[in-house]
Order: sequence, then structure tokens, then C-alpha cells
Amino acid sequence: MEADYVVIGGGSGGSALAYRLCEAGRKVIIVEFGGTDVGPFIQMPGALSYPMNMPRYDWGLMSEPEPGLGGRRLVTPRGKVIGGSSSINGMVYVRGHACDFDHWAEQGATGWGYADVLPYYQRMETWHGGADGGDPAWRGTSGPMHITRGPRSNPLFRAFVEAGHQAGYPLTADYNGRQQEGFGAMEATIWKGRRWSAANAYLRPALKGGNLSIVRGLARRVVIENGRATGVEIERGGQTEVIRARHEVVVSASSLNTPKILMLSGIGPAAELRAHGIEVIADRPGVGANLQDHLEIYFQFAARHKNTLYKYWNLFGKAMVGAQWLFTKTGIGASNQFESCGFIRSAAGVKYPDIQYHFLPIAVRYDGQAVAEGHGFQVHVGPMRSKSRGTVTLRSADPRESPVIRFNYMSHPDDWEEFRRCIRLTREIFAQPAMAEHVKREIQPGADVQTDAQIDAFIREHAESAFHPCGTARMGRADDPTAVVDPEGRVIGVDALRVADSSIFPRVTNGNLNGPSLMTGEKIADHILGRRLPSSNAEPWINPDWQSSQR
Repeated sequence: MEADYVVIGGGSGGSALAYRLCEAGRKVIIVEFGGTDVGPFIQMPGALSYPMNMPRYDWGLMSEPEPGLGGRRLVTPRGKVIGGSSSINGMVYVRGHACDFDHWAEQGATGWGYADVLPYYQRMETWHGGADGGDPAWRGTSGPMHITRGPRSNPLFRAFVEAGHQAGYPLTADYNGRQQEGFGAMEATIWKGRRWSAANAYLRPALKGGNLSIVRGLARRVVIENGRATGVEIERGGQTEVIRARHEVVVSASSLNTPKILMLSGIGPAAELRAHGIEVIADRPGVGANLQDHLEIYFQFAARHKNTLYKYWNLFGKAMVGAQWLFTKTGIGASNQFESCGFIRSAAGVKYPDIQYHFLPIAVRYDGQAVAEGHGFQVHVGPMRSKSRGTVTLRSADPRESPVIRFNYMSHPDDWEEFRRCIRLTREIFAQPAMAEHVKREIQPGADVQTDAQIDAFIREHAESAFHPCGTARMGRADDPTAVVDPEGRVIGVDALRVADSSIFPRVTNGNLNGPSLMTGEKIADHILGRRLPSSNAEPWINPDWQSSQR
């Protein structure tokens, strides 16, 4: 078993990278532990709450008890299936704000500013959102990833956007284009009524081309000989074997499993590796550090009218939706139901949006459990740039054991102030005429939750992960002791080894992370191939009054 490149993980970063390497004529083997993504639970967008709660498709990782959240342990789904987390996620597509990537560059990720990454977003997209605004010059027209907008036929979607406008916020025709800030239509990785995962977009075409092979097995460690990565040790069928890489090994196993694999391979904080009896090959204290995520709450309202999705929330309704999707790929099942959104700034002096809204025309938990009382709707809201940082560490030297995940949510005092602002600003939006006519009452947090102490108690008990972990193998300058990879994605201190997934993000981006993870795979592939797309000179929109006004 040998190839030019061996990639650990068939998720978003690994799939995009493998596709580009294969397109350039290189032979690639992807090591993927998970199985097939065939079946309605994954392919039907409306069924999104199922795969992330199915042990067949999810690694089943959990955080340690979180002190800032009253000792709760939070689930952190990661895809254990072809396509990785793009096969079990909510399919929301957000590139991130231009300033996010400029911040990366300032932190030492030279060549990852917005001008550098925009051409990669354009290369990877086929954008179908132009019918209702947005400038096509900012978007891609011929990439593997189809990006679409839902029909927004339910009046609640437009009411939410209008309420944001009535509250004094801008509208945006395309938050993935020139102007992120504002309220508008949400975009999704859905095409022709199906989940357009990394498996559908990248892996299947690459497999057809003949240069890609996928080997099912558990990646135990990267084999490193004389300071150079030469292959990957895997376990399958009870046997251990090594897949050899003629050129390089690339780790794309997620921000939770990538640091685990690096540490099992002898790359990480020396003291921790020695404590587990692992030989230290490269002492990199940044491996497993800098863990970040987005935390959110579900702001829920009981509806005055019966125009929510609750009418389908019964056996007969679900059967009808499923049958329509199965035979025609249309209807409620063809959408993830996140069709409207908003990006706003929490205060004057905040340069670009730091609060995101996902609107949903039903009141339900993300895991599909416990519909609140009958007809209702909700918005997911949370701060985008928490200052809290966590860690991923080894539980033992056994590759089959899950890593120890500590997010340290809400451990920075600013997080509390930012979250309180989220709740108060959201209430103001739902009090606008466009939404007020639909609101019967606030289910949660509840109208009686008003003081800082009451709001804090609600957050402690109810905040959930938005499932956007990143940052655990941070990209930075080669002489930065806390960086794990250099701006080419190369692991510092080991030859022929790179990382291409969300673990290399210096800081979490605005919004959902699947888009930036795909872009990372696309861009690292070009670094491997020794080529680069020309930088863009497009000028993103920053609110001209950001220093003096919140909206």
C-alpha cells in the first residue's frame, strides 16, 4: 500500500485537498475510519438532526465537565463517515468575514489574508444565489461545491429579516460576498434537494478519476523516520499495517482528532508525551492548545399563528415529508430550514459582526428532541469571537481512546457581557412589528429572565456548542514556539508532514466552519503543488460608522 500522498481523514479539508492533488495527476490514499454516506438520513437535508446523533456516523466525543457551564458535559459531534462532518452538519455555508483572515495573517499566517483566500473560495464554489441579489463577481461559477439558498416560502423567514431591518440593521444581499453585516438569506451546501457534502462534491469525482483510493481503517499514528513522515500506521481487521507515502503525509482528522494523532506520533508538548510513554519527536506545546468554538443559545418563542413546521412534527407528517423527498427531492425535506440569518455587531467600537443568527421556523433542540409546546420558532444566537481557550489532550497512548476535550467555555469574563448583549439585542429584534405579530410569548429564556444574574444562570444551564471547534494545531510563523504548522501547512520540526483542516485556524472565523475548512484543503493542496492563485484586490464592506455606532 503506497501512494504519493497519504491523507488521514476523508472530511472537508482532506477531501478538497485530495481532489486537487488527484486533478494534478498525483496518486492519493485517504485513510477513513467511517463508512458509507449512502442513505436518506445523511442525504436528505431536512433529516439533519439524525446523523449527528447516530453512533454509526458520529465519533461520539464529549467534553469534560465544563466549570463555566455548571459542570455540564457537552456533546461535540464529529463525522465518522465518508465526507466527515460535512456529512452530518447543518449544511450552513459561511465563508467567514474578511477581517477574520486578515487577523490570521497578522498572527503569523502570512499569505492567508482575505485577499489570498478569496480566490480559493471562488475556485471551489458554484453559486446559485444570484436571483435575489448579490454581486456574482465575488462568487465562483464552476467549482465542485454547489451553494444554494432555500426558497424562503414560509413567511416567518422574511419576517425575521424585516424585523432586523426595522431594528435599524442593514440588509445584505449576500453575506458571503462584499458585505457580511446585516440580515438576509442564508446559504447552504445543498444541491438538487440533496446534502452537497465533501463526499458528493470532491470524493466521488476524484474516485472516478482513478488517482484516489480510500482505505478504511483507524489511523494509529504517523510513521516518522529520521525526522521525516514516511507513512501512516493503521489498524484494520484486527491487523496493524503501514501505508507508505512517497512524498508527504497530510493529517485532516478534525480539530479534535488531529491533535490526538499528532501527539500519538510524538509531536506535541514534551512533558505530556513522556507522561504517556510516547517518544518525543518534536516538542510543540501548541498541539492541542488554543481550542476554540462557538457557543449559542436557542431563543424560542411560541407562535401566534399555525405557520410553523410543527404541523409536520408527527409520524404522518414526517412520513409525508420523507416520501416527497424520496421520490422528488423536493419539499420540506429538501431544505435544512435555516433559510434566513443575520450578522450584527454587539457594540459601537466593534469593527465587524460578532453575533450570528440562524432562524428556524420551529422550536426544537438541535438533536431533534423535545419540541417546545406546539407551534413555535427559534433563533440560534451567540458571540462569534469568545476569548476563552481550551485544550485537547491524550487520555492514554491507546489510539482507540477518545481524546480529553476541555473547551473552558465562558472562562473569560468578557464572554458573559457579550452573551448578555446577544440576549438583549435579540429581544429587541423580536419586538419589532414584523416579528411581534407572530410572537405569542417567549418560551426561553422567558420574559422573567431579565437581570444579569438571571441571564447568566440561563446561559450556564442552556448554552450549547454550535459544533465549530478549531485552532488546536495553530498556523503561525515557523519561529513561533506556540505555532504547530507554518503558513504552508507544514508541521514545524518534521519534514513531509502537513495539516489541512480547521485545527490550523489561528482564530475561529465568523459563522459556520465547513466553508473555511473546505477552503483550507483547497489552499494547502496548492501549497503542496507549489502554485498559488493570484491575490484578489476586491474591497470588502466595513460599516463606516463602526467606531461610533452599534448599527
